[in-house]
Amino acid sequence: MTALDELRLLPWSGPEGKPCYLSTDDRGGYMSRLADNIEAVQLGAAVELLDEASETLDDEDADLEDVRRLAQELTRTLRDVLRVAVSRGSLLTVSEPQRP
Repeated sequence: MTALDELRLLPWSGPEGKPCYLSTDDRGGYMSRLADNIEAVQLGAAVELLDEASETLDDEDADLEDVRRLAQELTRTLRDVLRVAVSRGSLLTVSEPQRP
């Protein structure tokens, strides 16, 4: 059985919002590539949302509904980016060479 620290946290949730993990030695396999692509999309969306957030917050005429929607999107996107960071950090830890 694969230890939890050897599993890859995937960039999507399972039923009831529970985390999904991938157990594989093939970092170039279909599921690994799919996870890499989804992470890239999530990070790209975060960049775009950051630009939108700057514009909305600089707009003195932005109404409460716009700011509320922005806060909801920022929360969702921050959750995605945090999941990517945790996953990639774990991958780095697993792939670091062992020191004697």
